Amino acid sequence: MSNSMPLRLVLASQSPARRKLLQAAGIEPDVLVSGVDESQVVSDRAEDLCLELARLKAQAVLGRLRPSAEERTLVLGCDSVLAFDGEILGKPDDAADATQRWVRMRGRSGVLHTGHCLIDVTQEARAEAVASTTVHFADITDEEIAAYVGTGEPLAVAGAFTIDGLGGAFLTGIEGDPGTVVGLSLPLLRTLLRELDLRVTDLWTKVAPGGQSVEPLG
Repeated sequence: MSNSMPLRLVLASQSPARRKLLQAAGIEPDVLVSGVDESQVVSDRAEDLCLELARLKAQAVLGRLRPSAEERTLVLGCDSVLAFDGEILGKPDDAADATQRWVRMRGRSGVLHTGHCLIDVTQEARAEAVASTTVHFADITDEEIAAYVGTGEPLAVAGAFTIDGLGGAFLTGIEGDPGTVVGLSLPLLRTLLRELDLRVTDLWTKVAPGGQSVEPLG
């Protein structure tokens, strides 16, 4: 299934968490921010909304690329939203909004949906899907909410929380892939790559985290 051409993965996201997740998995992406206005898309279904936004981000970056004939270029767009209590929650509007959300969410659960759109520029093909993970929130105090919102972290992320940052202390558990909550599911990325006749190992760099050598498999 592997292609002999060198692979280039372009991440259509400004999220440092998504980039770090890929890097920790041995994948070094190029990053190009899409600039998509997320408010332009409206949907009653969280799964449809996050997938359409992921698609728009990938397509926006695709239009700005100048692919080389000597490498196979892939563009990955991702977007995350939280489905909670019948609502679809992206990033909070402000600190007051983040505080109100946490007052409602504490001690309860929601489902974090992350849409993935992977475009193979060279082969003119596309694979896309949504990963979903249930998140259980701790019953945190008003003081903890105020302190967390005061850090500014909840204002920059969908659902007003992280699993890989300060917010991780305020989650009691998840059901599903933790990467989905970070904003990119590695198991789903592997599946999408297989749909394009590629392997996730094709994207591994020569040196993986920890300094050990990683040679392409085949």
